[in-house]
Amino acid sequence: MNQISSAPTRTAAFGAAFMIAASLAFAGSNTLQSILPTPVEYGGVGMSSTGMAFWQYLIASVLALPLIFRIGLKNLRTSRPMLHEWRAFASALGVHVFVYGYAAGVPIWQMVTLLATGPLFIILGSVLFLGERASPARIGAAMVGFVGAVIVSGVGTEGLGLLTLIPIAAAALWAVTDVLTKYLARTESPETLTVSLLVLMTPNHLAILLIVNALGALLPTVMPAGLATGFPFALPSGDGLWMLGLLGLLTAIAQYLLAFAYRVADATYLQPFGDIKVPLSGLIAWIALGQVPGVLFWPGALLIIGASAFIYWVEANNRPQALSHA
Repeated sequence: MNQISSAPTRTAAFGAAFMIAASLAFAGSNTLQSILPTPVEYGGVGMSSTGMAFWQYLIASVLALPLIFRIGLKNLRTSRPMLHEWRAFASALGVHVFVYGYAAGVPIWQMVTLLATGPLFIILGSVLFLGERASPARIGAAMVGFVGAVIVSGVGTEGLGLLTLIPIAAAALWAVTDVLTKYLARTESPETLTVSLLVLMTPNHLAILLIVNALGALLPTVMPAGLATGFPFALPSGDGLWMLGLLGLLTAIAQYLLAFAYRVADATYLQPFGDIKVPLSGLIAWIALGQVPGVLFWPGALLIIGASAFIYWVEANNRPQALSHA
């Protein structure tokens, strides 16, 4: 019995370690995503946010080629190519919306924490479009996480302005990706879902970059500043260039670590460890950029992490205990 149960314990520990390492990589990339599009006069590099997202994922895609080939390009065969494309487009657009938040000056700690509204959109989409039933525990945990996000946003103290809607919009777009993934997973293999997203991300980032810049040229007074400044394909020089390379590297590393984590452990089990990127991002931004989190950041972050830990505990206890019968 001990020999049978020790292996799952070890794999769960490895999965948690991989997810925590991925969270650290994401926290580092969040810091770089904040610096690169910030105007030079405010201590940043002044790179176009759309251009940054394109180069970030192009570099990450090149570095992820070994993973793509290991999974196998044969897994691109699918009977639902348009759904895969919409899934990749929603994911890429979410990235562009998210990095624009940094260009607009939203603090890292607020950007990352407000992504906790995502589970609400996922539950809503799963109920409306997939016909799933949301358990009271899932709804309760999502609501607690949302309350934590509202607290972090600083309602009543720092104000809930339009800019705080940017990370919420990114969360909604990434929820579309998750709902489409859940739908496609009914008929598609995990390998097809993984390799299709990796292959389609860069073309979609390029399409979004070109569309935004075309609109910026046609409607310069309508497009928000920071979306498409100057020549979008221009690479930064000096420190900006190595920071962009490091951003692409961290993005690729995070994807590798996520792939390893999901290979050895269940996604429900891993979610609370993924939420560690919230306080990690706040700490790195505080140390590296002097962005001091608001006084309500810590209780709000604790609510979010606590909600994730609660839903993990509930679902883990409801899961069939196959090992106990071994």
